[in-house]
Parts: sequence; C-alpha cells; structure tokens
Amino acid sequence: MKAILTPFLLALILFVSSWAISPIATAQSVAYKGLLFTIYDSDFPVLKPDQVSDLSKFQVLDTREKEEFAVSHLKGANWVGYDTFSMNNVAALDKNKPVLVYCTVGARSQEIGKKLKEAGFKQVFNLYGGLIQWANEDKPIFHEGSPTHQVHTYSKSWGIWLNKGEKVY
Repeated sequence: MKAILTPFLLALILFVSSWAISPIATAQSVAYKGLLFTIYDSDFPVLKPDQVSDLSKFQVLDTREKEEFAVSHLKGANWVGYDTFSMNNVAALDKNKPVLVYCTVGARSQEIGKKLKEAGFKQVFNLYGGLIQWANEDKPIFHEGSPTHQVHTYSKSWGIWLNKGEKVY
C-alpha cells in the first residue's frame, strides 16, 4: 500500500506547491513529471512523444486491457494486454526490430517491456507518460482506424492528468 500511496502523495505535494506560482496546466505538468519519476525505473529506456516521429519504425504494443484499447490507441498498435499478457501474444514479432510499449501512464507497459527484454527483444522502449502524455502533446490517437479524441484514462484519479481529449473511464 505504501508503494502505491507514495507516488500520489508526491504528485499532490508537487501540484499544490506549483499551483501557488504557476497556472494550473503548468502545475499539472510538473506534478505529472514528478509522478512519472516515481513510477519509472531509471535503467529502462523511455521515448518521449516528441522523440517518436514515425510509429511505423516500431512494433507498437498496447499493454492496457482490451476495453481500454477499444476506446482508443496509437495508430497501428497491437493489443497484448497486461493482466492477460502472454509471450504467445508476441510470438510473431521480430526480436531485432524496435518495440514501443505503452499504457495509460507507463507503469504497466514498463513491466511488459521488462518481460520482452528478458525474452530476448533487443530494443524495447516505454512511451514516456503513456497515452495521456501522447494525447496531451496533440499526437493522434485512433478508434477503429479513425482519429478520435477519446482517451481511456484507467480511472477518474488518473484522468486528472489528461489536459487534451475526452476522458473515458
């Protein structure tokens, strides 16, 4: 419980302290960065949305649950799940081609990314900030092949970090 509570407390402290001196949007950004810092392992590579200019260079894997993926996802993403993840889900992938994993904020995708690396995938990157950061930076997301503004934010508490797009829970 302490491990889960700590990131939220850090984020809340950063948000409140930043709010007094900055606009709310900036404060959320600072708090969100603080939250992500507590979630990510420093030795697992991340790519920020602005570092991804062409998704086709990656095998893009969505590590959220099926109902989240159904709302929206990155263009060309393959759903592999988290709770239901199995190496069978990625058996057809090329272990030498770069892989970009993502979820809502990057915690679940980092865990799946570690499993991929252990299984011999050479280049695995976690999308920094997940689908929320991607949407906040006005990068396109899709539903059944068409652009959408809907973003499944996992829960209302995670939804506070979405500044651009329509929140779906």
